[in-house]
Amino acid sequence: MRSSALPQGGEFLKSQDSLDGLPQVEDEQFEWWACLIAVPAALLLGALFHMVLPGLQRIFLGMPVHELGHAATAWFTGHWAIPTLWKTMWGEERGFVMPLLLAGGLGWVIWKGRAAESPLLMALGASLLVVQVVGTFLIKPATALALITWGGDGTGMILATALMASFFFGKETQLYRGSLRWGFLVIGAGAFADMFGTWWAARSDFGAIPFGEMEGVGLSDPTKLVDDYGWATEAMVRRYVVTGACCLLALAALYAWGVMRARPKHSRP
Repeated sequence: MRSSALPQGGEFLKSQDSLDGLPQVEDEQFEWWACLIAVPAALLLGALFHMVLPGLQRIFLGMPVHELGHAATAWFTGHWAIPTLWKTMWGEERGFVMPLLLAGGLGWVIWKGRAAESPLLMALGASLLVVQVVGTFLIKPATALALITWGGDGTGMILATALMASFFFGKETQLYRGSLRWGFLVIGAGAFADMFGTWWAARSDFGAIPFGEMEGVGLSDPTKLVDDYGWATEAMVRRYVVTGACCLLALAALYAWGVMRARPKHSRP
């Protein structure tokens, strides 16, 4: 049984059944309100930020996740990559060291999930391992290079969604205890609004697409995709928009699950 009040000394409330509320929270009522409001509010504020100060949003929130998107795509297609604030350095040829390191890391995640008896963690590690195998061994080299270029905003939106989704997980970790989830939520929402907002606007206005050359960086990703990899502009916009829409649908499903899970037991029918 779980007490409805916080024990002395700040000890976390505990539950053996994750469907009977959250496993570890300090205040069930506050947690429910936080899960209900935080993600929609963050996305709304991110959209407003994008409309008012898009440049600042891009610099402080969008670009770090964008560059990590390039790097993650490179890693999962067999290339080494080092992300920086404005540019990601990556290898033109596939290698052996990076795939082995990544596979080892994902194997460790699966092992940790098994040790912790966490099917979710095991499934996550196994799923990413499958993605790595497909990206490294089944995707053609030229396609992989195009995907790395696309991955700045494409994979970046996926990573931004993962940052927002982390709000509903890890109640027994520093995500909750150290309030990291609030920072991840702000970064994820701001980065997603920055990237998705650009491509949503491009549906009706190709002038919103950042074609051209960026100072100190070189040709922009859309320019490379169209000029170097032969993507049609309409297809490029559609692929980004579909990726962002799928991310929102996945986030909506997790949001519904997270809110239901956080609902205090005494308020359930």
